[in-house]
Amino acid sequence: MKLKQRVVVLALLLVILVLTKLLLLDRLETSAAQRQDQLSFQRMMSGLRLTMDSRLEHTLQSPWEIASQWVVPREVYPEDTPEMGAVLHAMATKKIIRADVGYKGTQLKALLVLDGGQKVVFKPKRILGFRRAPLVVGRYVNLITEIKPVATEQLLSTFLKQGNNTCFYGKCYYCRETEPACADREVMEGSVTLWLPDVWPLQKHRHPWGRTYREGKLARWEYDESYCDAVKKTPPYDAGPRLLDIIDTAIFDYLIGNADRHHYESFQDDEGASMLILLDNAKSFGNPSMDERSILAPLYQCCIVRVSTWNRISHLKHGTLRSALLSATGHDPIYPVLSEAHLEALERRLQGIIGTVQQCIDQFGTDVVMVEDRMTLSHV
Repeated sequence: MKLKQRVVVLALLLVILVLTKLLLLDRLETSAAQRQDQLSFQRMMSGLRLTMDSRLEHTLQSPWEIASQWVVPREVYPEDTPEMGAVLHAMATKKIIRADVGYKGTQLKALLVLDGGQKVVFKPKRILGFRRAPLVVGRYVNLITEIKPVATEQLLSTFLKQGNNTCFYGKCYYCRETEPACADREVMEGSVTLWLPDVWPLQKHRHPWGRTYREGKLARWEYDESYCDAVKKTPPYDAGPRLLDIIDTAIFDYLIGNADRHHYESFQDDEGASMLILLDNAKSFGNPSMDERSILAPLYQCCIVRVSTWNRISHLKHGTLRSALLSATGHDPIYPVLSEAHLEALERRLQGIIGTVQQCIDQFGTDVVMVEDRMTLSHV
């Protein structure tokens, strides 16, 4: 074989060898990444599986004391803790020692005090959970034996009978005697939300993507495609994590169908570092056939998202979200919490979120859209 031919053959062999090694390394790296993703998913699923157990053998603290110590500026409960099941069990079973009308708002609710002095909010047939939202668990309440004996006069005055069912209409902007919430005879299904500790006072803010609620009048974000640029120049969205919290919340609200986030709360601080707390999620899981895309306006107008948020929703593709929700609510006294129609809506909306992020990546690139958790808006 001529020298020139031997050189060409040798060069081809070297190229093949290099490519083979690169492909092998790529497969190994891909396999390692897949294993890491699988481990992350398994940890996530494991954390969702709770046992409603009243035992707190390793501590002399009450469940209420434990829950109050969990609250920090960026979360209201930890990702993984052995006491979680005991706290939820206490919320679902502890004796009610006082009942009053709920704080003002648009949704019917009652303020209850459980044995040990813990305040909770009881809402008929509502339940949500999130680490930036107070703990929530389902509970069946007997209005005759558990509520009426400890109810205030103000709450008692709203009780009435409709046929064989005991009802109450409480006090809120839209609560009327003609539209009460009624038990099945005496027992009402609802959710109990843990009241945040008084040592963490709250501050209320107008949501920058709030609606006007006036017919024929649009909010600026509804017609100005450059609206996010203006928001980024306005405190507290010009620095710190608040804008990224807004975008996380938009994703959360789109999944649950909540288009009513006109205000939000944070802990009072001077640094603007407090998380956005998800307190008012009551207008959720309404019509499962309707996907209100405008809820995602903060996401598709700003085109940024936390890497951790993106990783989380990416883990939930291909039916995993349904499995995770069923696992997370399997312990609940009112299981199943969500209907099949709502589970299907959540899966569909998740794909809409992923598609929206992908459109942003196609337009601006991954490096612009994906924001590391340690980074704040001043670095974006």
